[in-house]
Amino acid sequence: MNKIITAEFLATDIKRFVIEAPKIAAKRKAGQFVIVRTDQTGERIPLTIADSNIEQGTITIIVQGIGKTTKAINQLNTGDFFLDVVGPLGKPSHIENFGTAISIGGGVGAAIAFPTAVALKEAGNHTIVINGARTKDLVLLETELKEVADEVYITTDDGSYGYHGFVTQKLQELIESGTKIDFVLSIGPIPMMRAVANTTKPYGIKTVVSLNPVMVDGTGMCGGCRATIDNKTVFVCVDGPEFDAHLVDFDLLTKRNRTYNQSEKAALEKHLCNYDKVFSDALVEELVNQ
Repeated sequence: MNKIITAEFLATDIKRFVIEAPKIAAKRKAGQFVIVRTDQTGERIPLTIADSNIEQGTITIIVQGIGKTTKAINQLNTGDFFLDVVGPLGKPSHIENFGTAISIGGGVGAAIAFPTAVALKEAGNHTIVINGARTKDLVLLETELKEVADEVYITTDDGSYGYHGFVTQKLQELIESGTKIDFVLSIGPIPMMRAVANTTKPYGIKTVVSLNPVMVDGTGMCGGCRATIDNKTVFVCVDGPEFDAHLVDFDLLTKRNRTYNQSEKAALEKHLCNYDKVFSDALVEELVNQ
């Protein structure tokens, strides 16, 4: 069992956990993830390792409560335990001195943008972070990102904070201003990653996307994370999770990511009823549109 050292909400339904996991903390690298489970019958949830502290033997994960299991996880508090935490899994991010490197995070994608920005900075890159959210209250890790990156741009869809617009609009603005961009990493909702790939492709900018959102089991056994990259089938959890954005079949990826929508919706409804909560149609719509 893995003890939760601290648990705090960063925004509505988004919670940061610092977990006791010394062996994982000692080995993890940027881009890797863990699988957590709350109890014997619980669903296995793959989550990116947002940070680690080798001296304290801890790792940090950030969880957005969308489905049944992630909402159950977010009911855990400081001093509680995860039944098990397995990792580090997946291939680490490919890090080198590209020159000017941009990490783009959408929503909880900031959890991946952060460790990658740290690693890119340590490799000698000029690091830029574009961190997007729907509204000000959902902006994550701004302070932490500003401590490690050379430039940080916050974008909000509704204009309530930072740049009014999408991450791709800010990226396009940087390109058109003459900023020489050598590498882009994007992580967030699939439509956002697709838009980033479409933005950089005409300029020949090396772009990588992290396809964590499509993972299910996290070990390659279930096959739920199959994706097509350069006309070849891969398993995101073991062959990735990072791939060349310009080679991803986003049409197929979008269809596959909706495979479990109805069963996830039913499980969430049951979970919320069990906790005597009012089920939100808006929440269902958000889940279906992931």
